[in-house]
Amino acid sequence: MNISDVAARSGLPPKTIRYYEDIGLIAPRRSANGYRDFSDRDVHRLAFLGRARALGFSIEDCRSLMRLYEDRARESAEVKQIAEEHLGHIDAKIAELTQMRATLAALVEACAGDHRPDCPILADLAARESGAS
Repeated sequence: MNISDVAARSGLPPKTIRYYEDIGLIAPRRSANGYRDFSDRDVHRLAFLGRARALGFSIEDCRSLMRLYEDRARESAEVKQIAEEHLGHIDAKIAELTQMRATLAALVEACAGDHRPDCPILADLAARESGAS
């Protein structure tokens, strides 16, 4: 199966498939003329990787999850640990975004948005810039 067929079946663009090959997440066979020759197993692996990436797992997490998926002697505790760590990162990001939203909402509310030049949004940005130096 060629890369365009695999792309259609896995839902991943050819560029992503080539990247996953470059970093060693997949290793399709090569035909005599050097073209990639993907198997159904490769399609399954790519779909697995696509789903993991859609859930926000890092490339290294995907590498570990793929290794564990293919290891029938695995312990689910290791899989759960990877997922729990990722969930912690997501929760931290949500908290950060919630705080960011609250700050911006307060600034938008404080801004009159009229013809006057005074703007609490710009004042806050300038204060944060000078305070960060």
